[in-house]
Amino acid sequence: MLDVFKNAWKIPGLRRRIIFTVLMLVIFRFGAHIPVPYLSSEAMQAFLGAGGTDLFSLFDVFTGGAFSNATVMALGVSPYINSSIIIQLLTVAIPALERLAKEGVEGRKKLNKITRYVAVVLAFIQGAGLYVTLYNMNATDGLKAITNPGVLTFFTIVLTFTAGTAFIIWIGELITEKGLGNGVSLLIFAGIVSRIPTGIATVYNTYLSAGTSLKGVIIVAAIAVVAVLAIAFVVYFSEAERRIPVQYAKRVVGRKMYGGQSTNIPIKVAMGGVMPIIFASSIMAFPATIVRLISGGNLPSSGIWYYVLGCLSAGFCSAKWTSVVYAVLYFLLIIFFTYFYSSIQFNPIELSNNMKKSGGFIPGIRPGKPTSDFIGRVSSRLNLIGACFLGLIAILPVIVGAIFNIPSLQIGGTSLLIIEGVALETVRQIESQMTMRRYKGFLE
Repeated sequence: MLDVFKNAWKIPGLRRRIIFTVLMLVIFRFGAHIPVPYLSSEAMQAFLGAGGTDLFSLFDVFTGGAFSNATVMALGVSPYINSSIIIQLLTVAIPALERLAKEGVEGRKKLNKITRYVAVVLAFIQGAGLYVTLYNMNATDGLKAITNPGVLTFFTIVLTFTAGTAFIIWIGELITEKGLGNGVSLLIFAGIVSRIPTGIATVYNTYLSAGTSLKGVIIVAAIAVVAVLAIAFVVYFSEAERRIPVQYAKRVVGRKMYGGQSTNIPIKVAMGGVMPIIFASSIMAFPATIVRLISGGNLPSSGIWYYVLGCLSAGFCSAKWTSVVYAVLYFLLIIFFTYFYSSIQFNPIELSNNMKKSGGFIPGIRPGKPTSDFIGRVSSRLNLIGACFLGLIAILPVIVGAIFNIPSLQIGGTSLLIIEGVALETVRQIESQMTMRRYKGFLE
């Protein structure tokens, strides 16, 4: 990877793209430290520290601490991600959006425009909900979340949150157009990576701050080994795929003969990528978020709801059995959403019909329904393997935290998959840009 960046730096066009991308990421991180008027960062940190794993904690991870610091970019790209998911699901259900998706470049531009508008609306709604929650929140250690409540304060805070989200979307699109990689993905990547020093500090303060001991060194070394193995495991399974051979029959059109070549259909093991984990984590975090919204930021410390939320949030409840229930529920939800997301994204019947129209067939399988059934069976088995892989990666931080007695890990399974996916995709794009610039056409 370092050789790729070293060689890319020697090409002037790529060097300008790399510099532009880095500058945009610096601006993004600078904006993550600009405070919002009338909002207390101490109260926000106390608000986050009062609960376990909920949607607000996910906001804070994806924004690189901008949410807990009460800055203008507190909502991050979460409204844009939610908007993208909503539009993607509605594309399957609404014929008008489906037609736009099939119109090529112009149709995608219109869908992106709709997605941006929906994202701004969602940002305003989420900002308003956050304001109401902080307004109703009881003071923690004498802190008050909103210093000067009122109508003007409401619009100032909510519109600041909304403007911050719109600015982030604009930066992401600039990176996609003039920089390297997918802009929104790189912004999430930057936010997650910025939390790594905090995670290292947590491990250091837990085991080595009181003095170097053999036990502490062994535990830290074991955590480092597990982290390296997890990264290698993620990279291996993310790139794994099953290639179904396809043969095209020869056909004569005029005086030319077409077809006769062999190719394959690559089906990835982790077809859904990180989306099943995001769906599952959102569902698991939803009850705790609702309880905090209703109770003004407070969560129960005893009673039935304390154990129920402990089964839905990692590290929330002191009872060990709740962590086991959480891991099992999380794992099963990831399997469900893996199959659900795959059924939306991958259609074996449509693929089989397209192959049949082009004169293609799978050796040993008859065209038509037998081909679609065969592809469906292969996809279903790969989904099971991919779902188990995603589930293991998702619950790995819970297992490591339980073994080494770490209350919460800064880098979870979702974050690890995002970091790996964005890094590999960016390197691929740099390599493709280098190939295009080194290629000499027949006119030269």
